[in-house]
Formats: sequence, structure tokens, C-alpha cells
Amino acid sequence: MRKIAIIGVGHVGSTTAYTLISKNIVDELVLFDSKENILKAELNDLMDGQMEQTHQVRLIEPNLTELKDTDVIIFAAGDISIFEGNPDRFAELNLTKTIVEEWAPKITESGFKGIILNITNPCDVITQYLQELTGFPRERVFGTGTSLDTGRMKHAISRSLNVHPSAIDGYVIGEHGESQFVAWSSVRIGGVPITDTLTKEQLTALDEAARDGGWVTFRGKGYTSYGIAIQAARIAEAILNNNHLVVPVSHFHLSESCYVGSPAKVSQQGITEQFPLSLSDVEQEKWQRTIQTIHAMHATI
Repeated sequence: MRKIAIIGVGHVGSTTAYTLISKNIVDELVLFDSKENILKAELNDLMDGQMEQTHQVRLIEPNLTELKDTDVIIFAAGDISIFEGNPDRFAELNLTKTIVEEWAPKITESGFKGIILNITNPCDVITQYLQELTGFPRERVFGTGTSLDTGRMKHAISRSLNVHPSAIDGYVIGEHGESQFVAWSSVRIGGVPITDTLTKEQLTALDEAARDGGWVTFRGKGYTSYGIAIQAARIAEAILNNNHLVVPVSHFHLSESCYVGSPAKVSQQGITEQFPLSLSDVEQEKWQRTIQTIHAMHATI
């Protein structure tokens, strides 16, 4: 039985739950949220939402004993309202670190032996804090990292150049935040380096479009949910099905002494291999700046 628990069923957690159900990724789903009325409503709505599906997912009300045989915990707790009016992704840290402090002992005491996939922002710092407080092996605790940002980069290129996203290879790396950057030296379209076909000015415009993608959604809706939900679901599916998916997740880099987003292989064992990119000199400078940003924020905990 494929079993996932989601901690936090706000906009992101609930959309992730529905995505897991609709894509037939999970057999059992345990939901946790501090707001009992929201939790009850989401459980009821998710049950209604799968009534016409052949595959029925067992929806389980919150009980920590259920974590003992859970394969994956998706940590999505937070409060997006704190983010309003503040463009800094780290604005949530004072709240989200306290949520980690509340949940880490509950997770360890439950007997959970699976993998933790973190969505909660600031993603890199919170993922590291979850690992530190639970004491789980680093390969079993990682975050969605720059997977969403990479998707936004592909979206921007696809629209601008009128190509299908599947033809685009490449990554956004670094912090899931303002210091992230597109590693243009890694980007290929149909196998052809994008730097061979576009000017520096065109690449800068695409970089800005990709970076602004999340803000377009946030300014209009007040939150984002679909993009991150599909990324979390595909990573969870890779874990459950042992797909050996290579995706830019936030995982621990021994050489940098922190969690940061870059390509890694994801399987049932968690992170099994890293794929360092050959960065240009300019990209190396950006990498060092994003590492410094993550370290500075982690130091405030």
C-alpha cells in the first residue's frame, strides 16, 4: 500500500492531496492540520472529489500512530498570509521554524521510518531544520527546492519560443527564493544549447519572466498551489515507485554545509546521487551568493 501523510492542508497541502488522488499515485492519505474545521472540510471535499474514480483512496483522519507505516511525509505547514506585502520568501521563517519545532518530535516519536519531502518556505532552511531536529539521515529529508522554479523557467521558454516544454532541458538552481538563478549553461532545446541561439539580452528577459512567474500568480490569487502541487506529486511518485527521477530538489551539499536546490536522483531510498552542473564563472559567482544567503538565514534560527 502506498501511503502518504500531508502535514498542513492549506492551499498547497490540499491541492497536493487532490493531485495525488487524481493521478492515482497513492492508496492511503493521512491529513494533519491545526485548523480542525478546515481539515474536516478538506477530507469531505476530497472524498466527494474521487467518487467517480475507479481507484478509491482511503482518507485517514489525523492520528500520529498512522505515521509508523507511512512511506512519505509531505510537510506543507505554514501561513501564506504572513507573506502578503513582503517580497522576501524568508518572511515566513519566524513562524515556520516554530511549526518544525512542534512537529519534529512528533514525527520521531511516531516511529516514522520513511522519507520527508518539505514544501514549507523558506524551503532550503526549513528542510535543513527538519533534518537537524528529527536526526534522520540527510538523504531521507529533502525539499521541493527549485523544481517549481525550473518548471517556471520552462514555461517562460515554451511561451517565448513556441516549443513544447518536453523539448526543454535545464535547471534553475540555488535557493528557492530571490537568489535563485537559471543555469543557462545547462539549458538545451532539442539538444541544442540555448546559449548558441539566443543573445544575452534575450536570456535576461527569459530569466526575468521565469522569476516573475510566481509573483504573477501570487498577486492575482494571493497564493500559488497548482505548480508546486504537481512538483511535489511527481517527486512523491518517484519515491513510491522507485523511479530514479532526476530533479532539482533541495538536498544537503557536503561541500557547502547546507541544503540547496540542484539536480539529484530520487528513489525509494531518498537522495541516491547528486548531479553537479558545470557552471560558467558568472554562474559560479551566483552559486556562492545563493549559498551565502541560505547560510545567513539559517544562522538566524
